[in-house]
Amino acid sequence: MNQELALAILLSGKSALLTGPAGTGKTHLLNTFVAQARNMGKKVAVTATTGLAATHLGGNTIHSWSGMGVADELSNTFFERLSKTRREVIEKTDVLIIDEISMLHDFRLDLVDEILRGVRESDQPFGGVQVVMSGDFFQLPPINRPGEREGGFVVYSQVWSVAEPVILYLEKQYRQDDEQLLGILTAMRDGDLRRRHAEALLARIDAVPDTDDMTELHTVNIDVDSINTARLREIDDDERIYEQSSTGSKVYVESLRRSVLAPEKLTLKKGALVMAVKNAQDRKYVNGSIGHVVAFEPLTEYPIVEFRSGREVTMAPDTWELRDGERKRASISQVPLRLAWAITVHKSQGMTLDAARIDLRKAFVEGMGYVALSRVRSIDSLYLYGINRKALEVSADALAIDGVLRQASAEAVAKYEPLLAEMQKTASMPAKKKNASNWQEKIAKMRETYPNAFRPWTDDDDNRLKLEFQNNPNIEVLSQAFGRHPGSIIARLKKHFGEDVVA
Repeated sequence: MNQELALAILLSGKSALLTGPAGTGKTHLLNTFVAQARNMGKKVAVTATTGLAATHLGGNTIHSWSGMGVADELSNTFFERLSKTRREVIEKTDVLIIDEISMLHDFRLDLVDEILRGVRESDQPFGGVQVVMSGDFFQLPPINRPGEREGGFVVYSQVWSVAEPVILYLEKQYRQDDEQLLGILTAMRDGDLRRRHAEALLARIDAVPDTDDMTELHTVNIDVDSINTARLREIDDDERIYEQSSTGSKVYVESLRRSVLAPEKLTLKKGALVMAVKNAQDRKYVNGSIGHVVAFEPLTEYPIVEFRSGREVTMAPDTWELRDGERKRASISQVPLRLAWAITVHKSQGMTLDAARIDLRKAFVEGMGYVALSRVRSIDSLYLYGINRKALEVSADALAIDGVLRQASAEAVAKYEPLLAEMQKTASMPAKKKNASNWQEKIAKMRETYPNAFRPWTDDDDNRLKLEFQNNPNIEVLSQAFGRHPGSIIARLKKHFGEDVVA
């Protein structure tokens, strides 16, 4: 299925599973859908199974958003103890996104269904909410720990057969541009890895890169920390230290901090190998772009990074947000970089790396090798320390499920192609003109009371508002001082300080 048809199906309001191999643009499509759904006036809750994946989309974990936490089942008093705020968030939600769905246990998707039905007092699947799941079952699976309830992929949940999500299986590759690596990854997904594939990978163990400054992927975190610390220490230059700043209550900030790849304390030197950990709004770099610190801006001391694309970029602080539905709970600002001599396979999910040296000798779970190998664009940019048998394995369940999903997606293409044609026809029709005179009259009337209503906020306005709010948090006083409606003052304060700061 192509992205255009998949987006049309999502915009039509259907619950769906968005899936397909690594590098087919699932996250890009999700972001596009979320933006367009919100433009349509829908309340969209963005969640993921891990905090790391949630921050890539600017959301929350599904466990926190739903209120189920890490429980294996709902207690008898669950709904009585559910907070009013949590109820309101769930009741107002029109669309629920769950990213990295491969890591969610089947019984937990059933718990989400039970919670949504109970809170919304509806017998419809998921309480009538459009649920969009995204992920690839060949990547990291649900983790079953000793002594805890075991579960499998969400396709085995009870709600799956009732909700009947439309299967959107993306196939066009946007990452790999090399037939040999693509052939290996495809063979892994087909459970048909041959001798020639294994030999091609083993040959990369002896391959010597032309540079020592290359990102390494490791399966365990302790290797990553020691490598980055040691390599930075080797550089004979002055350190620059950048500290995170945050807004929001402590519990939300701590939750967000665990999921942000930019460290709480970022230490850099000129010459350090670094990685961008966020997509730039102006597209000058993306999550996973690699480069070197070549200088520091004289006045701000922000690092200047020369990326492998050849582009030099001054890396000013960026912001990550923890959102609960439409509410902003916390934010963290930091220079969007981390040291890039080493990173874990888990944290590399969603990244595209120009080249990588990968250690798969300690791979311990199915799908880990697939995740690591699929980060690079070609086999010539892949260098291996070693690889064990587990790294070449994918889930037997994923193999069985994949054929079913491909068939269901093909059926969805045949069924919904007319929908895409109809939506494209509607989009090409001239839009009706709004009654501009009535709108201007309303603005003029409002400005009789609030002279600055609907005027843009300047940087000076924002700085003065933050200062005066800290000195005197009276909304009516601020409304008169700035000549703006109290609702506008509150919305602006929430933008700066988070939802919970303004009562």
